[in-house]
Amino acid sequence: MDQLPVEVIGNILSHLRAARDVVIASATCRKWRQACCKHLHTLSFSSKDWPIYRDLTTTRLEILITQTIFQTSGLQALSILMEDVDEFSASTVTAWLLYTRETLRQLHYNVKTMPNVNILEICGRHKLEILDLAHNSIVGVEPNYQRFPCLKSLSLSYVSISALDLNLLVYACPKIEALELVNPEIAMSDAQVTVELSSSTLKRVYVESISLDKFILEADGLETLHLKDCALEFFELVGKGALKHFKIDDVSVIHLDIGDTVEDLETVDISNFTIIWPKFYQMISRSSNLKRLRLWDVMFDDEDEVVDMETIATCFPYLSHLSLSYDVRYGVLHYGLQGASYLENVLVLELGWTVINDLFSHWVEGLLKRCPNLKKLVIHGVVSEAKSHEECQILASFTTAMVDMMRRYIHVDPHFKYE
Repeated sequence: MDQLPVEVIGNILSHLRAARDVVIASATCRKWRQACCKHLHTLSFSSKDWPIYRDLTTTRLEILITQTIFQTSGLQALSILMEDVDEFSASTVTAWLLYTRETLRQLHYNVKTMPNVNILEICGRHKLEILDLAHNSIVGVEPNYQRFPCLKSLSLSYVSISALDLNLLVYACPKIEALELVNPEIAMSDAQVTVELSSSTLKRVYVESISLDKFILEADGLETLHLKDCALEFFELVGKGALKHFKIDDVSVIHLDIGDTVEDLETVDISNFTIIWPKFYQMISRSSNLKRLRLWDVMFDDEDEVVDMETIATCFPYLSHLSLSYDVRYGVLHYGLQGASYLENVLVLELGWTVINDLFSHWVEGLLKRCPNLKKLVIHGVVSEAKSHEECQILASFTTAMVDMMRRYIHVDPHFKYE
């Protein structure tokens, strides 16, 4: 250990991340203290890492963090996550950021201060590449002054910001590739809540727990779009057909448009969602290169709409991973076994139920027959705590059927996941 270069020791200490662990390790010897002061590049203060943080007074905690940060030089990644701690002094937090901003590449910030600290003004125009803000407010973005020339990833969680400032902030990041919005408080000047974002460099967008009348996203190079727990009247993606991964989870939307050019789509994952099937089918049917398709707990707007395996097999010949939930409504089985086309390229098949009946095992076997090259089968099931005798019999019959089925499909690796 004595022969290790001090730079290597600094790298080792950086992998500890948690400030308490770094301080303890740096007490090993003089060389390790030197590495901590001069070659430490990553430091994290989190109330979840060390519960004692919550028991300290705010003043004492500010002193500890200040002493630790000011003993370093050249920090590249700083994480201050004090969600369960009382408000800090704005001047103290500002001092931390001013001291580190010249070298910082990553900032993860969740600190309550009085008054609010303007992160954009302090850290703009520097080398920041990743900015993760939570429980903060952003007011009056000046894209020419508060510019982030190197920022590639921006995450805003529980942040208060106007629709205009959000658009200006994205515009102020000319190299941004990833945008994450989690439960933002969008301030609007008029009755209709509309957000319009435009970026030619965006590749990944994740939006969670947002309620808007209209959301227009203009991103020519967008490859991944994930919407979760959202309520939207109108959502439109304006792009040039670069989208590869599209995921919707528990979203309410009246008008959904992901563009006309979706030939490059490789993944479509839809769950807890009501589909107007003709429109949705029209959107994705041209995605002949689709590799993964997941339709889970999906409601269809029209009772007469049925998606059968023939449609899936014909439209998506290169499908390799298929996930479907068993759904019988009004006596009609969705994802029925009509037709004779095979899913030649499907290697992984995930099937599940919310309410099981005697037909489920027959449906599973029918799908197995349509996937001649299948390697892995995953069964997802919901098992309630209190079950009637009839329900127990159905579950027992399914288990027996699956044992018999796997004897005949010995090349398939079965997995069962119950909740």
